[in-house]
Amino acid sequence: MSPTDFSKYLTDYLTKYLSHEKGSSSNTISAYRDTFVLFLTYMDTIRKIKAEKLQLKSITKDTVVSFLDWLQTERKSSDTTRNLRLAALHSFFRYVQYQNPDNLHEYQNILSVKLKKTRTIPMNYLTIEGVKLLLNQPDIRSKKGRRDLALLSLMYDTGSRVQELIDLTSASIRLDNPRTIRITGKGNKTRIVPLIEQQVRVLKCYLEEHDLLKPQTRSYPLFFNSRKEKLTRPGVTHILLKYADQARVRNPEIIPEKLSCHSLRHSKAMHLLQAGVNLIYIRDILGHVSVTTTEIYARADSRQKREALEKAYVDVSPNEIPVWVSNNNLLGWLKSF
Repeated sequence: MSPTDFSKYLTDYLTKYLSHEKGSSSNTISAYRDTFVLFLTYMDTIRKIKAEKLQLKSITKDTVVSFLDWLQTERKSSDTTRNLRLAALHSFFRYVQYQNPDNLHEYQNILSVKLKKTRTIPMNYLTIEGVKLLLNQPDIRSKKGRRDLALLSLMYDTGSRVQELIDLTSASIRLDNPRTIRITGKGNKTRIVPLIEQQVRVLKCYLEEHDLLKPQTRSYPLFFNSRKEKLTRPGVTHILLKYADQARVRNPEIIPEKLSCHSLRHSKAMHLLQAGVNLIYIRDILGHVSVTTTEIYARADSRQKREALEKAYVDVSPNEIPVWVSNNNLLGWLKSF
C-alpha cells in the first residue's frame, strides 16, 4: 500500500518542520503528536477511515469541528484542552497550505475555526505558612523522604515547571559561589536562577547521598525513581499530592483542596511579589517571555490591592451624621422632608 498525502505531510511536519525549522521544544512536539493520535482515533472510530487510508481531502472544517465536539462529549475534555488540540491542528494546516496549496480554500476554512472562550479560574497558591507545612511532611529519616524534600523545596524555591524539574541533571547545579541552577524551559530557553543557602545545603546532602557529584554522573537525572529513570509528570504530581494530603489533615485551612505542581510555581511568584520584588526580576526567575504574563500575579494579589487602596485613601466622608441615620422613625422623617 502506497503512503497517503496526509501521512507524508504529517511525518514531515512532526519530524522535520517542528524540530529543525521552527525549533519547537520536545514537549511541544509531544503535545502535537498526542493531538494527532487522538485525531486518528476519531477518524477511525467515528468516520470509519483507517489511518493508513486517510487523505487530506477527507479532512474538512466540519471534520475538525466534529472532532473537537467528540473530545468534549466523549472524552470529557475541558475548553482549555480543546483549544490546545485546535492549536495543534491550526499549526499543521498552516504548514500544509504552503506545501500543498491545491486545496487552499478548505485549509483556510479549517484555520477559521475559533478557539472557545475559557472561564478564568482563580489562581491557586499556598501561603508561606502552607509551604512550610507542606515541606515539613517528608520523613527525612528515610532516603525517599530526603529526596522528596529536595524535590519539593527546589520546585518551590526556583518556581520551576514540572517538566523543567524533571529535565534537570546534577550538572545543572552550581554549588560554588555564585550558587545557581540552570533551568531549560519552554522553547528551549535557558535561565539562571540563584539558590539560597538553605536550599544549597539540602541539595548538597542529596547530591552526596546519591553520588551525583562525580564527573561520570553529572549527566544523570537529578531526580529519579527506583529504576534510576528520571521521574515522570504523574510521578512528581503523586509526590506532591501525597504530602499535601498529609498536611491537609494537620491544617485544612491553609492547604487548598485542589493543588497542583504549578501551584508551587504560583506560590513562589506571589511570595516574591508580596516581598516587594520587582516584576521584571520575577519574570526572569519564572522564565516568562514578557512581563505581561507575570502581571497576572499582581492582579491576583488581593493583599497588595488592599494596601495600595489604603495608601491612596482620602477621607471624603462628611463629619456630621446625616439626620436619617440617627432618626429611628425613618417613615416620619421621610414624610416631613
